[in-house]
Amino acid sequence: FYLTPPQVNSILKANEYSFKVPEFDGKNVSSVLGFDSNQLPANAPIEDRRSAATCLQTRGMLLGVFDGHAGCACAQAVSERLFYYIAVSLLPHETLLEIENAVESGRALLPILQWHKHPNDYFSKEASKLYFNSLRTYWQELIDLNSGETTDVKEALINAFKRLDNDISLEAQVGDPNSFLNYLVLRVAFSGATACVAHVDGVDLHIANTGDSRAMLGVQEEDGSWSAVNLSYDHNAQNEHEVERVKMEHPKSEEKSLVKQDRLLGLLMPFRAFGDVKFKWSIELQKRVVESGPDQLNDNEYTKFIPPNYHTPPYLTAEPEVIHHKLRPQDKFLVLATDGLWETMHRQDVARIVGEYLTGVHHQQPIAVGGYKVTLGQMHGLLTERRARISSVFEDQNAATHLIRHAVGNNEFGTVDHERLSKMLSLPEELARMYRDDITIIVVQFNSHVIGACQNEE
Repeated sequence: FYLTPPQVNSILKANEYSFKVPEFDGKNVSSVLGFDSNQLPANAPIEDRRSAATCLQTRGMLLGVFDGHAGCACAQAVSERLFYYIAVSLLPHETLLEIENAVESGRALLPILQWHKHPNDYFSKEASKLYFNSLRTYWQELIDLNSGETTDVKEALINAFKRLDNDISLEAQVGDPNSFLNYLVLRVAFSGATACVAHVDGVDLHIANTGDSRAMLGVQEEDGSWSAVNLSYDHNAQNEHEVERVKMEHPKSEEKSLVKQDRLLGLLMPFRAFGDVKFKWSIELQKRVVESGPDQLNDNEYTKFIPPNYHTPPYLTAEPEVIHHKLRPQDKFLVLATDGLWETMHRQDVARIVGEYLTGVHHQQPIAVGGYKVTLGQMHGLLTERRARISSVFEDQNAATHLIRHAVGNNEFGTVDHERLSKMLSLPEELARMYRDDITIIVVQFNSHVIGACQNEE
């Protein structure tokens, strides 16, 4: 089944979104110029989510990618809720009081976030009241705890992640008299999601990561070439520190059963995630909730089984690892992406492809044919293709789309092979998942002039 280039483009562009930060009276005060984002599903429905918002009561911008597993319910809830928890954690005491007083007296609330959403980015209307009440309880507690100190961004991010995960767990234990909502909160808690979130404020970039999505900085070197700087670490079996952390938290007798076949308790790939109460609750609590829950929950095999060697829960945490980076003029962009991208591409290639796309300048690397026997005809073809690539204006208007095109269609020479792209995109739903994962990407472009000016002021 062969797709024409226009058909390929319509599939690739279906979920693309771009946002340019507006300029204020001719002076752009944000260190962010704008961002491009896109998603390509492999699962039906897609289990990845993405979010982007400007914080209105504090400074800064929030961007995040969320990779769901065992369904999309948890990723959906986290994509809707986490930024509110972060924003509230960052708010000064007076603003929290103002917001609480407004709710008390039924006045209009100060808007906390300005969302930048694609029409496909859905928000669950039915749960909004429940979500709001949990958030309100959180800010009431913050008001009572008022220490008078300004909140540290790192601390705010960690508190927000942990608190939201706690609320997801609590809502599922309490249940809801409305049967639709009751089933929803249980589906959210029993599914799971990883999260990789960026908070950008001036030259301060914080990355909070839970799980195996990644953040990577694209840096332009003095000679114009591109390099990649990792700003997050995967929380999985490939990360020795993470394996050690898990082992430290459980008795020595469990050492052999904690990580099997590179999975937590032999089942879960990420070692940190939201939801996934099967790895957090005691066996008694799991049984009680499932038995008293709706029938749909009882019929679901996943909720019934208990993980093997389940002795000392919790085995899983949503606590993020936070990395702080001071932006420099040579830091040109940030890529946030779910593991669907990193499984197919090396970060160095990601940095080069995005860098060349944003600047429109191709660095002529010698054509590498790495051990392949190449005929003169093929060599001629590669050179012709290279010439065409330079002369053609990029077909994508969106850096994330451009990256997805490479992730799915790259051949062994590092160029996009239209035939391969066409084949990969025309795979039927049940096959697509065997070849790749959902891919979600946000590419944030920085304003080097503003960053340079900020540096000089400091």
